[in-house]
Amino acid sequence: MIGEYRIGAVVIGRNEGERLWRCLDAFPDSIDCLVYVDSGSTDNSTQIAGDKGAIVVPLDTSRPFTAARARNTGARILREQGAFDLIQFVDGDCELRDGWVAAAVDFLDHNPRAAAVCGRLRERFPERSIYNALCDREWDTEPGQTKACGGIAMYRASAFHEANGFDDTLIAGEEPELCFRLRAEDWQIWRLDPEMAWHDAAMTRFSQWWKRARRGGYAFAQGAHMHGTSPERFWVRETRRAFVWGLGLPLVLVALSVSISPFFWAGFLFYTLQFLRLAWRHRHDKSPFLFAAFMIIGKFAEAAGVVEFWWKTLKGAQPQIIEYK
Repeated sequence: MIGEYRIGAVVIGRNEGERLWRCLDAFPDSIDCLVYVDSGSTDNSTQIAGDKGAIVVPLDTSRPFTAARARNTGARILREQGAFDLIQFVDGDCELRDGWVAAAVDFLDHNPRAAAVCGRLRERFPERSIYNALCDREWDTEPGQTKACGGIAMYRASAFHEANGFDDTLIAGEEPELCFRLRAEDWQIWRLDPEMAWHDAAMTRFSQWWKRARRGGYAFAQGAHMHGTSPERFWVRETRRAFVWGLGLPLVLVALSVSISPFFWAGFLFYTLQFLRLAWRHRHDKSPFLFAAFMIIGKFAEAAGVVEFWWKTLKGAQPQIIEYK
């Protein structure tokens, strides 16, 4: 508890091992109740959480696992433990930084229309792989009022419950979707400058990075399908951009190059110019050309996710979570 605020925390995870131990060990004493929701771990995650004093909740395996479902379950368990003013959500591969909880509580105390607040998320081991470094670059965003936060954030419990929490059916992108609904009710989302947490992506293979990017494309398409007709045109631009750069333009260029070979070289030049533009925009980064290359390749993965969403939607198939580790 800090001041008049009772603070609960929800940690979600699956087979996090040592990462979960670090995650739970990083919580400050100001957290009044800690809930760990496990999505079918086969390691000792539940034992680690129990030893750390958390309320351990294994999810029922009869329904598909999603991060949204896990977080909602944790929030419901917290509510059953009594009245909590604030909820800190953390993924099991992250660990809070010293001072974050106090900074978040202070901001929410002075900003009554703020529904959620997050801080700087940094990759714990960016030097271990280019994929970890890409995550670290992705996390590095400007502070201020924003449209959405990620999975690690502190929410005002009243706003969270009034919005009915996350959408259990979403396999990804549940945080921006919830923030979209909160903002529609005149709540605010804020990103603060202090470091909030370390994240351990543990990505060492291209296939892991590709799956993560494909999941992003799936989330864009699903979000646009749900809220794309709103005045904000939620995730329509992101979906269109992924489709055009990752599938539409390549198909057009291939089709034209069959009969008009110069179009192939024109398309090659088009992507080259885009590569150079992105490299120049990130020229102050450590590896601007490498980042630019992955930003272009990522559009192909996102396009695959967009196609996957629409294919499953047309077939009426049950969406399955896309795990990259």
